[in-house]
Amino acid sequence: MTSMELLARLVAFDTTSRNSNLALIDFVRDYLDRLGVPSHLVTDETGGKANLYATIGRGDCGGLMLSGHTDCVPVDGQNWSADPFTLIERDGRCFGRGTADMKAFIACALALVPEFLARPADAVPVHLAFSYDEEIGMIGAKRLIAQMRDMPVQPRRCIVGEPTNMQVVVAHKGKLSVRCEVRGLECHSALTQNGVNAIEGAAEVIVYLKAMARRLREQGPFDSDFTPPYGTVHTGVIKGGIALNVVPKECSFSFEFRHLPQQDPVALFDEVKRHAETVLLPEMRAVFPGAAFIWHPLSDYPALIEAEDKSFAQAARAFCGCLGLAPGKVSFGTEGGLYQQLGIAAIVCGPGSIEQAHKPDEYIEVGQIIACEDFLRRLVLSPVAVA
Repeated sequence: MTSMELLARLVAFDTTSRNSNLALIDFVRDYLDRLGVPSHLVTDETGGKANLYATIGRGDCGGLMLSGHTDCVPVDGQNWSADPFTLIERDGRCFGRGTADMKAFIACALALVPEFLARPADAVPVHLAFSYDEEIGMIGAKRLIAQMRDMPVQPRRCIVGEPTNMQVVVAHKGKLSVRCEVRGLECHSALTQNGVNAIEGAAEVIVYLKAMARRLREQGPFDSDFTPPYGTVHTGVIKGGIALNVVPKECSFSFEFRHLPQQDPVALFDEVKRHAETVLLPEMRAVFPGAAFIWHPLSDYPALIEAEDKSFAQAARAFCGCLGLAPGKVSFGTEGGLYQQLGIAAIVCGPGSIEQAHKPDEYIEVGQIIACEDFLRRLVLSPVAVA
């Protein structure tokens, strides 16, 4: 099957993270079986979702891993011009949910399996790692990595095929996100002195988070290769209150840190907790001893750090035609940092633009798919890249 045919099949599976991805995984497993490539599934606790891991070639040395996630973000409330789960090609663009992020890369990798199989028997292996629930916290990759730790031989190098317009990315920011639940005491709004306003407690923490964001923007640390060149702090969700004339007893809000590789996100989080619990909470508990800030971690993933050994990235840059450009660094996250922590050298390079991801009428240019095929074909045949 061609990359375009495979992409059409992959897009047709609604693998929004809230859904099972098993239908897509079964399709990929059957496709590989027909080519004589066995695959191993690593499921979640319910058995309703799975990662797929397969090795093409010998299993006694590291080789190169091609990594992609199978889930996509919702289309709810978005104004699509056509069915988002039907691939439509128009004017050199392929439209559909997941085309850019990141089913096109998976389609290219699968389309080239017959060529990978045709290499000499002693060629180093190519591994395929297709995960679930990347969009909601890299959940699948973390479960896959837990099993990979016990493998006698692990991949040596990894391409994460997130959309980078086929430019090589050597570093990205990490992320830590948290939901804070504020507990206060309700009362009539005419007698505010008898209550503890949970919304106001949340607001004071959010104001502190905003001050942290300003400090990082103005004082750094900085890395000019990132856009923006500093770590960011963002509050994205807040819920609380039942009526204007009732002092609210509950409020919750969610926030995130997107940190530079050299920053410690735990230290940033600890700073917020310390302010809430040592500055704000005593005043609240003077009125109501049960007042509290309760912290619920939502998701986290490590930054991808630029490797000291640049041979892999340089080979990849040569094969994708971007050798004359400076290695890229991006603010969005990938599974690359997780694989790097396992000891696998990882870079990010894939077809499509992150600017098209998560939008209505998401698309990828056909030329990007062709460029990705050519890049992977040349890279896998390179002893420098996959040794």
